[in-house]
Amino acid sequence: MIGPQRISVVTPSFNSVSTIRETIESVRGQDYPHWEHIVVDGGSTDGTQEVLRSYPHLNWSSEKDDGHYHAMNKGIASAQGEFVVILNADDCFRSGALTHVARAFANNPSWDGLFGDVIFVDAAGKEIYRRAEAVYDYKVLLYGVDYICHQTLFVRRAIYQRLGGYRHKEFLNSADYEFKLRLGRAGCRIGHVPEFLVNFRFHFQGQSADLRVTCNMLREAAVIRLEHGNPGGWRGKCLQICFKAKRQMQKLLLRGRCDLVPGTWRLKPHMRERTEFSSNVGLDKL
Repeated sequence: MIGPQRISVVTPSFNSVSTIRETIESVRGQDYPHWEHIVVDGGSTDGTQEVLRSYPHLNWSSEKDDGHYHAMNKGIASAQGEFVVILNADDCFRSGALTHVARAFANNPSWDGLFGDVIFVDAAGKEIYRRAEAVYDYKVLLYGVDYICHQTLFVRRAIYQRLGGYRHKEFLNSADYEFKLRLGRAGCRIGHVPEFLVNFRFHFQGQSADLRVTCNMLREAAVIRLEHGNPGGWRGKCLQICFKAKRQMQKLLLRGRCDLVPGTWRLKPHMRERTEFSSNVGLDKL
């Protein structure tokens, strides 16, 4: 039986009126009752605040911030749950997601965090592809590829208190990658739940589908990898090939399948040179 472990869902938002209602409903519709939903809005002017006011159960605030990672940190600081997850204002939990998470933590009390699988969808919610993973592996993250979607990453609040939050003043697009590596370097025990927990939306109003953001993410990730000991250069490329192969072997052994077509290829038709999103830190002006 699942104990009353409280989960804090933190949603950063800024001018997200077209998607945030669906995000809120995906949390409210969960069959697991022990959660709180914290929305940290960056001072939206598009009607987002009116949507938030229509949900009395929300713990929300709206003021100018220093970007979405700053908003995440503010939400984590006010969280009361034992576990914290970041759910973007254009993404949605799938049915039963929080029950899967709570059951996994109850069955594995030594875990400091866990992550699950993700379904990429388009603007209309139509499935693009499903990505199933196998295990948290610090070296695969460092030398291979960042394969963990932060929308499926649930971390004990005590770990955030011990390790600190997202380095929002240094990284505009890859602070979540740095945090995922920090978990491994600190020896945290991160489990995996073989369930599809989140619909990750790629659309013309989001950052994920913007090639400018993708390029900046890669630049920042290179800096972060160097911090953690990735040598870069030709040695880094060789290590990347080896550890990408290791990830696929882990998936084959533990999940019975691997990726025959890279996810970047599947998402490529949905990428745009420039999407339409708002940013308090100039990301929309990259």
